[in-house]
Amino acid sequence: MGTAVPGHDVHQAFIAWASEQLGEREKPLFERMAKRSGIAHRWSILPGDPHPMGPGGFYHGEPLPGTGARMQLYARAAPELALAAIEDLRSKIALEGITHLVVASCTGFVAPGIDQIIAARLGLAPSVERLLVGFMGCYAAVVALRSARHIVRSEPKSRVLVVTVELSSLHLSPASELEPLLAMLQFGDGAAAALVTAEPAGFALGPGFATTRPDSAELIRWDITDRGFAMHLSGEVPGRIAAGLADPGFAQVATGGHDPGEVDGWAVHAGGRSILDAVERALALEPRALDASREVLDAFGNMSSSTLMFVLARLLQGPPVERGVALAFGPGLAAEGFGFTSTT
Repeated sequence: MGTAVPGHDVHQAFIAWASEQLGEREKPLFERMAKRSGIAHRWSILPGDPHPMGPGGFYHGEPLPGTGARMQLYARAAPELALAAIEDLRSKIALEGITHLVVASCTGFVAPGIDQIIAARLGLAPSVERLLVGFMGCYAAVVALRSARHIVRSEPKSRVLVVTVELSSLHLSPASELEPLLAMLQFGDGAAAALVTAEPAGFALGPGFATTRPDSAELIRWDITDRGFAMHLSGEVPGRIAAGLADPGFAQVATGGHDPGEVDGWAVHAGGRSILDAVERALALEPRALDASREVLDAFGNMSSSTLMFVLARLLQGPPVERGVALAFGPGLAAEGFGFTSTT
């Protein structure tokens, strides 16, 4: 697996900017919650001196850039960041003979798609089969990897390049209320790449699982507006996730019939500290079980679909995993995942 982030750390600058948007009563609460977020850094493709909201920055002044300007930037920057992740992957394994390309992204649109742009930049053969997973949100990495697994199982000679790339920082919205600013506080930019083959190396991907919580469609959603994609992330999400994981039937499916304590490799989407805390409590996990997820959250924030890939990459560099579970959440409210184990 390979990963990449841009070079601009915008987290502290955003906190300072967001604090200025709030009234005197909400400002201290926002700053306290920012300190407790478990996030130290978030990276953006947007330059700015000193930050994208400052003078000369992409978001300086009114009106904020329209969706068209944001999508033009996405069309240029998303493939570049994706290619950086692919180059990181190439430094670890040869990428010749790619037969399929699976790309996941929910933070922009362009046609021809970024799958075609990436394929052309890599010089892949025109016969390469492509799949673009769009607008599925944070669990799209599960869908992309699961799709690659299906391809390889049906065509064992396939070499599938899986790429996730998200530019969440393109969707800053004007806000003067606490909840939307806390939602925007979570997100950063990042890309990841993985090679999926039938060769016994790295992680062996097991069967997938999925579920959608009833009466929860409004808890995680985003709307396409004239000024970017407006993210809505309800404070109810951690509690609803915990309630779903407390269902013994779902826990049994997710862990392959094992007790959660027998899982030695948890790759949980780092959607926020409260979400990771909810997973830990609901499954009665050991305090360090989600260390990889918390480390990714601290260093990069929530990069939507790329986040789970970063967690898997971190686990791949660590001790062998005898029994692993990948788990991510997103719009719906849905949970998607799969089992995995280290190969010998």
